[in-house]
Amino acid sequence: MDEPNDPQDFKVHSLDARSLRGLAHPLRMELLRALRRNGPATASQLAAKLGESSGATSYHLRQLAAHGFVEDAPEHGKGRERWWKAAHEGVRFDDALVRDGDPEVRGAADLFLHEVANQHTREIATWLGTQGDWPESWRTSWDLSDWTLRLTPELADELKQRMHELLESYRAKAPGEGAPDAEQVRVHTHVFPTRTD
Repeated sequence: MDEPNDPQDFKVHSLDARSLRGLAHPLRMELLRALRRNGPATASQLAAKLGESSGATSYHLRQLAAHGFVEDAPEHGKGRERWWKAAHEGVRFDDALVRDGDPEVRGAADLFLHEVANQHTREIATWLGTQGDWPESWRTSWDLSDWTLRLTPELADELKQRMHELLESYRAKAPGEGAPDAEQVRVHTHVFPTRTD
């Protein structure tokens, strides 16, 4: 799904305990990701793309709709087929969810975070396996780096905030629809402490 050029128009859904429980399922997260990246689709189209049954995708789309993640896209429908679209361009995860007093919420938070990490791994693997299909300009514009820094929690938080601000500044620079050579670009950020042996 195309993201708006104006960062103020970028709609983000802040996860709370209820909506997290509605999203924290591998197939639901994959359905939502597919709708965000590829635009509106039917349950049957998503089932074919993801290798699932249309009954399963229909059920999980209804669950996502009940929690406000997807909505009808009637402008795409013809006849009785129901089209779905993502209701937001992204989600915001509240770290307090991993410390919630309810073990079910903590479990949902754990599943959600692990599935996000799995999605990142799959996206990187897909890029590595298909980069030869892209023009030379894209094959020289990608990055897969890691850095090790010695920081305090406060400095790590500052680094995270500054990276987010930098990324948001590029949303404002995004070329309009139909710009030559413009593609969706995925940027993953991971900041976490690690211990030496």
